[in-house]
This record gives sequence, structure tokens and C-alpha cells, in this order.
Amino acid sequence: QVQLVESGGGLVQAGGSLRLACAASRSILSRYAMGWYRQAPGKQRELVANIRSGSPNYADSVRGRFTISRDNAKNTVYLQMNSLMPEDTAVYYCNVELWDARYWGQGTQVTVSS
Repeated sequence: QVQLVESGGGLVQAGGSLRLACAASRSILSRYAMGWYRQAPGKQRELVANIRSGSPNYADSVRGRFTISRDNAKNTVYLQMNSLMPEDTAVYYCNVELWDARYWGQGTQVTVSS
């Protein structure tokens, strides 16, 4: 089992920045993906970004604005979100994908006002 604890959500004006953090309860080998999904009201959950073996992967909608990073020593993944737009408003979920299971955080709300 892996518990994931997220932090860093909140309310920000358009054009602003937020940094999300997600700490895992145990070590996650770098070859397994850690990342972020989001779900806006009335929409499906979608991948925002993940990172595996040091290689990041971004959704087209956030590429160039968001940066994912990972500190394996702290079992933590970060999402730096810049140039935020109202359409980024959603609940953001941390995710870990192991070979035999996926784990989710409880979610953190990000609200971007226009």
C-alpha cells in the first residue's frame, strides 16, 4: 500500500502560480510513474503530467506552463504551475503507478479566478 498526501492547492488569479506537492508513504522506484491528474466539474479525470525514470510527460494543454519534478530521496513529486488560466480550475490528484497497482491521493482544489 502507498498513501499519498497532497498539499499546495488554493485560489489564485489568472496569470498566477501555484506549486503542488505530493509525498508518498514509502519509496517509489524511479522507473515507476508519479504524476498528477485533474478533474473539473462535469468532466473526466485527465492526465496533467507524470514523470518516470527522469522523463516528464505533459498534457498539451499545460506544456510550457507547468513543470513536474521529483525528489526520490523525499518520495515526493511536485507540480509547478505558472501562467494559470481559469480552465485550469479542477481538483488535482496525485497518482502513483506501480507494476501491479495504482494509487491516488485525496485531491487538492485549484481554483483560478479570471
